[in-house]
Amino acid sequence: MSLPKISCVPASRLLSSIHDLRWLLRSVTPLSVPRRALVQSEYRRPGQPREDKPQWQMFKFDFSKGLEGIKKHFKLLRHEFSGRLVGPEGKPIIEHMLEQNRVIWEFRGPDSLQEWTLSSDREIGGQSEIYLKLGRNSDTCFLHGTLQNAPPRDGETRYSGYCTMRSKQPLASFDRKKHYDWSSFNTLHLRIRGDGRPWMINVATDTYFAHQKYDIYSYFLYTRGGPYWQDVKIPFSKFFLTNRGRIQDDQHPLWLDKINTIGFTLGDKAEGPFQLEIDFIGVCKDYAHTEDFAYEVYKRNPEV
Repeated sequence: MSLPKISCVPASRLLSSIHDLRWLLRSVTPLSVPRRALVQSEYRRPGQPREDKPQWQMFKFDFSKGLEGIKKHFKLLRHEFSGRLVGPEGKPIIEHMLEQNRVIWEFRGPDSLQEWTLSSDREIGGQSEIYLKLGRNSDTCFLHGTLQNAPPRDGETRYSGYCTMRSKQPLASFDRKKHYDWSSFNTLHLRIRGDGRPWMINVATDTYFAHQKYDIYSYFLYTRGGPYWQDVKIPFSKFFLTNRGRIQDDQHPLWLDKINTIGFTLGDKAEGPFQLEIDFIGVCKDYAHTEDFAYEVYKRNPEV
């Protein structure tokens, strides 16, 4: 069987053809690339105005505030070292082991409200409103507002109607993240007074990977309504894992040693005013509760 003959092209002719192609491509006008494709900016919610200021204009240089910040952080650092010499979280080891109840948040003045942040669908163009103030005797937190389900007219958002109150991330010296350690307790304890609406309690923990930053452990909070106070105890084993509001198939218990924030979300699709009054938020040790986790989990490394 004879193979077909392959004609060899001289190198000089091949180089000349490549030169001709480069001359043709040089005459073609380049395609215009939009600025958004060249510069990767952060996510901007629909309805939020765009900030065109350069980065160097967003920094505020103040020498006096810088000195005050250095003094503040070194003072916090000194308290951290002195507290570790006493025991865990600045308490003696015996007191830490025998502790059965702990109040994490209580509202006894205007300064206690600075530890919380509010958000609603108004940030994306909605119409819901939420406000936070002290109660009648200045010893409770009074959360109130109006819930509206009308989505913003931006052509992108399909659903709306939520209001949220969330605690701020605790910080240690030099703005390092500080976590709550609730590993000695098994139950969340609240004293509230609501208007009969169902709320959602959201607990955020510290994560190890970037894709877990939206992981939140949630459970329901049902208020009775009326003038009487309500003591609510929710075991930590009842909290289920969600990501961006979707319940995950792979469930696992709440990490109690790396608690970052706690929040309350209202989104029951019932338009109108709402109110929720909170006396304190704490944790406790319930010896009658022996459940490890209330939901089915995947079996790791199954036996063959």
